Amino acid sequence: MTGEGRIGPEALLMNPSLRPLAFLVGTWRTCGTHPMVPAKTFHGRTSFDWHEGGAFLIMHSEIDEPEIPSGVAIFGSDNGVGTMSMLYFDERGVSRHYAVEAGDRTVTWSRDDPNFRQTQTITAGTGGATLESRGRMARGGGAWEDDLSLTYTREP
Repeated sequence: MTGEGRIGPEALLMNPSLRPLAFLVGTWRTCGTHPMVPAKTFHGRTSFDWHEGGAFLIMHSEIDEPEIPSGVAIFGSDNGVGTMSMLYFDERGVSRHYAVEAGDRTVTWSRDDPNFRQTQTITAGTGGATLESRGRMARGGGAWEDDLSLTYTREP
Protein backbone atom coordinates (compact mmCIF):
# COMPACT_ATOMS: atom_id res chain seq x y z
CA MET A 1 0.00 0.00 0.00
CA THR A 2 1.11 3.51 -0.67
CA GLY A 3 0.05 6.61 1.19
CA GLU A 4 -2.50 7.22 -1.58
CA GLY A 5 -4.21 3.83 -1.39
CA ARG A 6 -3.93 0.40 -2.86
CA ILE A 7 -1.69 -0.15 -5.88
CA GLY A 8 -3.44 -1.35 -9.03
CA PRO A 9 -7.09 -1.52 -7.89
CA GLU A 10 -8.23 -1.38 -11.52
CA ALA A 11 -7.20 -5.03 -11.99
CA LEU A 12 -9.30 -6.24 -9.03
CA LEU A 13 -12.14 -7.55 -11.14
CA MET A 14 -13.67 -10.81 -12.23
CA ASN A 15 -11.56 -12.83 -14.65
CA PRO A 16 -14.13 -14.04 -17.21
CA SER A 17 -12.03 -17.11 -18.01
CA LEU A 18 -12.57 -18.40 -14.46
CA ARG A 19 -16.37 -17.99 -14.42
CA PRO A 20 -16.93 -21.72 -15.16
CA LEU A 21 -15.41 -22.41 -11.70
CA ALA A 22 -18.01 -20.27 -9.86
CA PHE A 23 -19.99 -23.35 -8.79
CA LEU A 24 -17.08 -24.26 -6.47
CA VAL A 25 -17.17 -21.01 -4.48
CA GLY A 26 -18.09 -21.57 -0.85
CA THR A 27 -17.08 -23.57 2.20
CA TRP A 28 -17.53 -27.32 2.10
CA ARG A 29 -17.36 -30.23 4.55
CA THR A 30 -15.57 -33.18 2.97
CA CYS A 31 -15.78 -36.92 3.56
CA GLY A 32 -13.93 -39.50 1.52
CA THR A 33 -11.63 -42.43 1.01
CA HIS A 34 -8.16 -43.23 -0.27
CA PRO A 35 -7.34 -46.74 -1.53
CA MET A 36 -3.89 -46.68 0.10
CA VAL A 37 -5.56 -46.35 3.52
CA PRO A 38 -8.35 -48.94 3.31
CA ALA A 39 -11.23 -49.01 5.79
CA LYS A 40 -10.63 -45.38 6.79
CA THR A 41 -12.90 -42.42 6.13
CA PHE A 42 -11.32 -38.99 5.85
CA HIS A 43 -13.12 -35.87 7.12
CA GLY A 44 -12.19 -32.28 6.45
CA ARG A 45 -13.03 -28.90 5.02
CA THR A 46 -12.34 -27.13 1.74
CA SER A 47 -13.06 -23.56 0.73
CA PHE A 48 -13.00 -21.90 -2.66
CA ASP A 49 -12.98 -18.10 -2.67
CA TRP A 50 -12.48 -15.41 -5.28
CA HIS A 51 -9.16 -13.66 -4.76
CA GLU A 52 -8.36 -10.09 -5.78
CA GLY A 53 -11.91 -9.34 -6.90
CA GLY A 54 -12.17 -12.54 -8.93
CA ALA A 55 -8.87 -12.25 -10.80
CA PHE A 56 -8.00 -15.64 -9.27
CA LEU A 57 -9.73 -18.44 -7.38
CA ILE A 58 -8.06 -19.72 -4.22
CA MET A 59 -8.64 -23.10 -2.59
CA HIS A 60 -7.77 -24.07 0.99
CA SER A 61 -8.16 -27.69 2.05
CA GLU A 62 -7.57 -29.65 5.22
CA ILE A 63 -8.27 -33.20 6.28
CA ASP A 64 -8.54 -34.05 9.98
CA GLU A 65 -6.61 -37.32 9.63
CA PRO A 66 -2.82 -36.93 9.18
CA GLU A 67 -2.48 -39.22 6.15
CA ILE A 68 -3.79 -36.52 3.79
CA PRO A 69 -1.96 -33.15 3.80
CA SER A 70 -3.55 -29.73 4.15
CA GLY A 71 -2.95 -27.56 1.12
CA VAL A 72 -3.58 -24.34 -0.72
CA ALA A 73 -4.01 -23.75 -4.46
CA ILE A 74 -4.58 -20.81 -6.72
CA PHE A 75 -6.36 -21.00 -10.08
CA GLY A 76 -5.59 -18.61 -12.93
CA SER A 77 -5.83 -18.43 -16.68
CA ASP A 78 -3.98 -17.53 -19.85
CA ASN A 79 -6.65 -16.09 -22.11
CA GLY A 80 -4.15 -15.75 -24.96
CA VAL A 81 -4.07 -19.52 -25.40
CA GLY A 82 -7.39 -20.31 -23.68
CA THR A 83 -6.03 -22.36 -20.79
CA MET A 84 -6.46 -22.47 -17.02
CA SER A 85 -3.99 -23.76 -14.48
CA MET A 86 -3.68 -24.42 -10.78
CA LEU A 87 -0.60 -24.00 -8.59
CA TYR A 88 -0.73 -26.19 -5.48
CA PHE A 89 1.33 -26.25 -2.26
CA ASP A 90 0.87 -28.37 0.87
CA GLU A 91 2.16 -28.82 4.40
CA ARG A 92 4.78 -31.36 3.24
CA GLY A 93 6.43 -28.64 1.15
CA VAL A 94 5.15 -30.25 -2.07
CA SER A 95 4.34 -27.85 -4.90
CA ARG A 96 2.75 -28.86 -8.18
CA HIS A 97 1.38 -27.33 -11.37
CA TYR A 98 -1.86 -28.71 -12.82
CA ALA A 99 -3.67 -28.03 -16.10
CA VAL A 100 -7.34 -27.22 -15.48
CA GLU A 101 -10.35 -27.89 -17.70
CA ALA A 102 -13.88 -26.81 -16.88
CA GLY A 103 -17.15 -28.07 -18.31
CA ASP A 104 -20.78 -27.78 -17.32
CA ARG A 105 -20.46 -27.68 -13.50
CA THR A 106 -17.42 -29.94 -13.74
CA VAL A 107 -13.74 -29.17 -13.26
CA THR A 108 -10.73 -31.43 -13.78
CA TRP A 109 -7.14 -30.71 -12.85
CA SER A 110 -4.32 -32.95 -13.98
CA ARG A 111 -0.56 -33.19 -14.19
CA ASP A 112 1.44 -35.33 -16.55
CA ASP A 113 4.71 -35.85 -14.65
CA PRO A 114 5.98 -39.24 -15.88
CA ASN A 115 6.95 -40.20 -12.32
CA PHE A 116 3.59 -39.31 -10.77
CA ARG A 117 0.61 -38.45 -12.97
CA GLN A 118 -2.57 -37.28 -11.29
CA THR A 119 -6.06 -36.21 -12.19
CA GLN A 120 -8.96 -35.03 -10.04
CA THR A 121 -12.47 -34.38 -11.34
CA ILE A 122 -15.11 -32.55 -9.31
CA THR A 123 -18.73 -32.58 -10.44
CA ALA A 124 -21.58 -30.58 -8.91
CA GLY A 125 -24.62 -32.48 -7.72
CA THR A 126 -28.15 -31.43 -8.56
CA GLY A 127 -28.99 -28.19 -6.74
CA GLY A 128 -25.35 -27.32 -6.01
CA ALA A 129 -25.36 -28.45 -2.36
CA THR A 130 -22.91 -31.31 -3.00
CA LEU A 131 -19.85 -32.01 -5.09
CA GLU A 132 -18.34 -35.39 -5.93
CA SER A 133 -14.63 -35.75 -6.65
CA ARG A 134 -12.73 -38.68 -8.04
CA GLY A 135 -8.96 -38.84 -8.04
CA ARG A 136 -6.74 -41.06 -10.16
CA MET A 137 -2.95 -41.51 -10.16
CA ALA A 138 -0.25 -43.38 -12.05
CA ARG A 139 3.25 -43.89 -10.66
CA GLY A 140 6.38 -44.34 -12.76
CA GLY A 141 4.55 -44.81 -16.05
CA GLY A 142 2.30 -47.51 -14.56
CA ALA A 143 -1.41 -47.99 -14.94
CA TRP A 144 -3.95 -45.53 -13.62
CA GLU A 145 -5.37 -46.38 -10.19
CA ASP A 146 -7.77 -44.74 -7.75
CA ASP A 147 -6.56 -41.84 -5.60
CA LEU A 148 -8.36 -39.66 -3.03
CA SER A 149 -12.10 -39.36 -3.65
CA LEU A 150 -14.29 -36.97 -1.68
CA THR A 151 -17.90 -35.91 -1.27
CA TYR A 152 -18.26 -32.18 -0.56
CA THR A 153 -21.31 -30.86 1.30
CA ARG A 154 -21.88 -27.10 1.24
CA GLU A 155 -21.86 -25.40 4.64
CA PRO A 156 -24.73 -22.99 5.25
